[in-house]
Amino acid sequence: MDSQQAPLRLAVLVSGSGSNLQALIDAIERQQLPEAEIALVISSRADAYGLQRALKHRIPTVYLPWNRSQRLEAEARTLALLRLFEIDLLVLAGFMRIFSPGFVDQFPRRIINLHPALLPDSGMGDTFVTSDGTTIPVFRGLHVLQHALDAGLKVTGSTVHYVIPELDAGPVLCRREVPIEPGDTEETLQKRVKQAEHRLIVEAVKKHYQERGRR
Repeated sequence: MDSQQAPLRLAVLVSGSGSNLQALIDAIERQQLPEAEIALVISSRADAYGLQRALKHRIPTVYLPWNRSQRLEAEARTLALLRLFEIDLLVLAGFMRIFSPGFVDQFPRRIINLHPALLPDSGMGDTFVTSDGTTIPVFRGLHVLQHALDAGLKVTGSTVHYVIPELDAGPVLCRREVPIEPGDTEETLQKRVKQAEHRLIVEAVKKHYQERGRR
């Protein structure tokens, strides 16, 4: 790591178990990710286990209620917290809420999101070419793994991309392919995609750090 470049201060936003948060915590504590430190964890749900993971490692945590009627208030509070904790990068790790375009525009190339499907480099487009040259459809929205199964695909995966106002359409940082095995269900496939994501999110933070140093 460049000694002249300070570690990235991350805010990790969760809504559930926080397994990708745990992957980041483990990588940092094992000195596999000296480029970053987790300064804050925010959850949209009070019962999200991700909060317990953070507290176990003495990371500051905040629960922010978040529904349609509360979005602007929640975004304002989030913005205040990000400024207070001097956050460099927002990591959406299973965060089941959508930011407004006005919020996203304040953090160009400073919000990354995990998407459980393969997205093209630009984030845009309706098809993706896999490593073996197969063209597959791009799935966005909810239940993308079930869509992949229903379409009879042989491969799916996960992508980390920068967040822009258009949903799941920002420039791609990195991705991993995950083969679909005979007899897979949405649950079994999700388990293997999650395992890939645990490595992918660490790779994405490293890559963002490197690209920030070149800008």
